[in-house]
Amino acid sequence: MKKMNKLLIVGTVAFDAIETPFGKTDKILGGAGTYIGLSASFFNVQSAIVSVVGDDFPQEYLDLLTSRNIDISGLEVVKGGKTFFWSGRYHNDLNSRDTLDTQLNVLADFQPKVPQDYKNADIVMLGNLHPLVQSSVLDQMTTQPKLVVLDTMNFWMDCALPELLDVIKRVDVITINDEEARQLSGEYSLVKAAAKIQTMGPKYVVIKKGEHGALLFHNKEVFFAPALPLEEVFDPTGAGDTFAGGFAGYITQSENVSFENMKNAIIQGSNLASFCVEKFGTERMIDLDKSEVLSRLKQFKSLTQFDIEL
Repeated sequence: MKKMNKLLIVGTVAFDAIETPFGKTDKILGGAGTYIGLSASFFNVQSAIVSVVGDDFPQEYLDLLTSRNIDISGLEVVKGGKTFFWSGRYHNDLNSRDTLDTQLNVLADFQPKVPQDYKNADIVMLGNLHPLVQSSVLDQMTTQPKLVVLDTMNFWMDCALPELLDVIKRVDVITINDEEARQLSGEYSLVKAAAKIQTMGPKYVVIKKGEHGALLFHNKEVFFAPALPLEEVFDPTGAGDTFAGGFAGYITQSENVSFENMKNAIIQGSNLASFCVEKFGTERMIDLDKSEVLSRLKQFKSLTQFDIEL
């Protein structure tokens, strides 16, 4: 049997409390690393999450990750520590939100430790975390990964820009939203923004536009993937991370890091993200099965395929 390729995921494993116009939750499972891991588990890959939680983190959540074939030997459990917690409220349009509370807890002193078996991972997905943590993971790799993907947010641009620019130099793909791309580049046009970000290091720039799809830039080439028009968007939390997990999972499985294949990866990521928003938190990703993923992928194909006489 062919060996499965390895995907190393770095990101928060956390508790979220979410309010949307449709309701609110108490503490539920969240975190970038969790969404990326659940999403990547729909592909034929071996994956590991590097993260940290407190001993208040329920065993059932750890069991859920291992049941998805995710190696959690790099997920440190701090005795007496409390797990990272984020609470937010979404506005009626679901595109904007207010952070109500952020408690770093064990994340404040987190020193990532990459499991020995994953120091030679084929693909590294650096989820949204402090840029120094992202850099420290790259320092622990014993072989150069085929592809390093980095996700970040405006928070780090505001408070850790020099460190962020240092780690950006070391990655192949960056995934950010349109507002963050404008902030990072100082350019309003997304085409100009992507060109400027490519001079900072990444050869590929993925700009996520939420319900308006995603753009992939490489040199002068551009690809656009729509978001599937959904009847119900319940909670957008984690959709960007689910997208990143689908993107990285597909690339890891297919072993092909070309621009042409990244187009497919973006569709796979968008497809999985379209499920994530249908319920609160990780709930939908947990009950999702592969047949649903495949049938929605067909919808994506028909949404974007046309024959035109030129």
